[in-house]
This record gives sequence, C-alpha cells and structure tokens, in this order.
Amino acid sequence: MKSLSELKVKLFADGARREGMLEMYKNPLIKGFTTNPTLMRQAGISDYEAFARGIAAAIPDRPLCFEVLADEFPEMERQAGRIAAWGRQIYVKIPVTNSLGQSSIPLIRRLAAAGIKQNVTALTTLTQVREAAEALSNGPSAIISVFAGRIADTGLDPMPVMAAAAELLRPWPRLELLWASPRELLNIFQADQAGCHIITATGEILKKLDLIGKDLAEFSLDTVKMFKNDAESAGFSL
Repeated sequence: MKSLSELKVKLFADGARREGMLEMYKNPLIKGFTTNPTLMRQAGISDYEAFARGIAAAIPDRPLCFEVLADEFPEMERQAGRIAAWGRQIYVKIPVTNSLGQSSIPLIRRLAAAGIKQNVTALTTLTQVREAAEALSNGPSAIISVFAGRIADTGLDPMPVMAAAAELLRPWPRLELLWASPRELLNIFQADQAGCHIITATGEILKKLDLIGKDLAEFSLDTVKMFKNDAESAGFSL
C-alpha cells in the first residue's frame, strides 16, 4: 500500500460546516473543498450566499465548489455568473442534467466559452463524461465529478468506469476527474489507482487517515477491547 505522500490523487474535503472547513484548511493535505445544497441544508445554513462568500473570504487560495440552485437553464446561467464572481478560486457546480433529465451540455458549453470555471457534477456514465469533456474543452480549467460511490451502490464495480473516464480526459490537461461520493478510506487508494486527479471525502472518512498502515493484528486487538468495554459499560450479563 502506498503512503499518503506517494499518492498522486488530490484530497478535497466535502462538507458545509464552516468550523469543519476552516479546520480542514489548516491541513496541507486538503487541496480544495466541495459542498452542495444537501450538505448545506443538513448543516442548518439559511443564507446560501452569505455562507459561501464568508468561506471564499476565509479560504482564498484553494479551489471551492459551490452549486447553482436553479432547475431552469437560463436561471442556472445567471446564478453561475453570480457565483463565479465570488472569487477566482470558485468552481461553479453544474449538474449534468436538470431534474427533468434534460441535458445541461449546451449550458456547460456556453459557460466554458464565457471563461467560468465549472465542476460538472452528478455524472455516472462514460457517455456523460465524454459529452461534458467536449463541452468544457475550449474553456478554463474544470472538474468532472463522477459519482463512483453511487455506481458502487448499484452493485457495479466503479473502478473500470473511473479508469476509462480518466483515459477519456487524457487529451485535455485542463480537465480533472473527481471521484465523488466515496464510501470508505480505501476509495482514496482506488481513485489514485484509477488515475483520478481528485477525490472528495467527508470529514468522517478523512478522520480515518491516521489508520493508514495500521498493524492489522493490533487493529484486531483494539476491536476485541472495544467489544469488552462496551459490554461492561452496558452492564450486560448472562
């Protein structure tokens, strides 16, 4: 197993709690940040723009990804311009389709031509990757987020998809492939092996980084001790 220092894949932190993001910002291993409306809602955020602008001011030198809220493409386009104006480090998250399943590719192409950095999100197929890459190819740097965790949730191995996606992006060095929705620490090493440029992970996964390389026999003993202590704390008896 590689050490963290040997990995080529970049770690982005995924979340929407200001204190957690600022704590991760102190960690040089964290190269950028992603969030989404669902995470913001879970964090109790009520003013989207105030939160995002505050984070952009506090984290001025690493990529920050904020998503449009609209479902209609003209309004998505307006919101994308507004979000992009919050800072040069901002990547505007554009879903690959709207909620009706209508393709966002024409919008993505227009935003790329306008010089807006994008994170095209919620992809799960290679066709989507190919179409997004072509739409972004003449624009600034951009991220393509493939939801490998959701692919795995269907019972499919995401590794062949991610490796093929990385190969599709090879002709465009300004485009980076992001492994989205990881489920476990192992996914960081899988993303690196597949050739992904970025993997985004929640704080719960990133907290496990200290476990990398841990002796498995020692881990087994720790587990037995946990069971023993929990049984005693619960007052169980037979």
